[in-house]
Amino acid sequence: MKNKGLGYVIFMAVVAAIGGILFGYDTAVISGTTEMVKAQFGLSDAGEGWYVGCALIGSIAGVLCAGALSDYLGRKKTMLISAALFSISAIGCAVCGSFDGLVVYRIIGGVGIGIVSIVSPIYISEVAPAKMRGTLVSLYQLAVTVGFLFAYMANWMIDANIDPTITGDVSLWEKMMNTEAWRGMLGSETLPALLFFFIIFFIPESPKWLLVKGMQTKAAGILGRIYNSHEEVENEIAATNASLAGDENKGKWSDLLKPGILVAVIAGSAIAILGQFMGVNAVLYYGPKIFTTAGFDNPMFSTVLVGVVNCVTTVLAVFIIDRVGRKNLIYWGVSGMILCLIAIGVYFAWGDALGLGNIFMLTFFLAYVFCTAISICAVVFVLLSEMYPNSVRGRAMSIAGFALWIGTYLIGQLTPVLLGWSEAGTFFLFAVMCVPYMLIMWKVIPETTGKTLEEIEAFWTNRNK
Repeated sequence: MKNKGLGYVIFMAVVAAIGGILFGYDTAVISGTTEMVKAQFGLSDAGEGWYVGCALIGSIAGVLCAGALSDYLGRKKTMLISAALFSISAIGCAVCGSFDGLVVYRIIGGVGIGIVSIVSPIYISEVAPAKMRGTLVSLYQLAVTVGFLFAYMANWMIDANIDPTITGDVSLWEKMMNTEAWRGMLGSETLPALLFFFIIFFIPESPKWLLVKGMQTKAAGILGRIYNSHEEVENEIAATNASLAGDENKGKWSDLLKPGILVAVIAGSAIAILGQFMGVNAVLYYGPKIFTTAGFDNPMFSTVLVGVVNCVTTVLAVFIIDRVGRKNLIYWGVSGMILCLIAIGVYFAWGDALGLGNIFMLTFFLAYVFCTAISICAVVFVLLSEMYPNSVRGRAMSIAGFALWIGTYLIGQLTPVLLGWSEAGTFFLFAVMCVPYMLIMWKVIPETTGKTLEEIEAFWTNRNK
């Protein structure tokens, strides 16, 4: 690939990956606001859970419509819709006048999360050459971790600026930065949301989607800017058209029930939902709460450390995923997760008796974040974006994304209950849930590193022949 083509592909991937920053920011920013919102609006524990979970309800709705929307309107227009939803949500949360209004705007943002979690990885996988696809789709996950880190840092800085001496009528800015700091935390997402919206206009539609819709000339023009030669462009078009040939009705929901494709959909959904019960989002949503329970003096700063490790590790994953392979990263990373989760469980169960201090807890907590970031977090969106046929990729991704967000919602609701029952038991449970994940990856999921999307499709469609 010429430098010009490489730069063009990277530009398209980076633009789409900005959606990941918004995904990560919107997901993580909630952790710093829960106590303030609960106190200001007099929420019960159930009300607090609803505040955390309402955006996840929106995300579930978003993933359910994202696949069909992106297959109908195209990947680019669907990303524009998600960017608009993020912008409306961020501004609305900053200025809303009631808890009900806050919930509505959080749900709107959640729909944006759900949509972008499907369409951005799909777009990147469809514009990326096979040898670079893992690296480029991993940029999306890197962007998610950057969003986490930005949210944690914004929460930490705004929290440090709170001034309880300010009373009486104050301006909106003073509310956002001082008296009602949760407004500033949630509203600070406005800038990246608007950036995402405007920069999308500078990228083309996915050539794979254009080919599915029969727009060969337009697709060829975009592919000509990606590949070195006319022959490579023709080969890419021929491979895509071959995968679509023989069935004029391809692209329907009923195609997902075909034997090989159904196995792929079930396997993808299984790893999506199981990944949530291995503790990842419990850390994101309730990191400060966990550190407070563990006796840390500055839980918000400890959460920033989590974000730093998460982000730096994902940078490493971007560079090695196409060299090491998807499945090898899973095997090594999840094995490390199991050991770290057991160690954290031991800390909560017998830490005092064994003389284990906060350093022990923090070390294994950050090691756990390292293992998740380099394995399941780095791999999941890559796998889900590349393991389904061209004609039904959006719909299949929607089902896997639906499973992922159902798991995320459940873990968001259940984690406070589980921690109240037993902190040690919670982390031991997370460790146990890693086992079926490993078995599915070993027995069902193929190694996709270096393979074209059409070769991966052939693996599933030929599975039962």
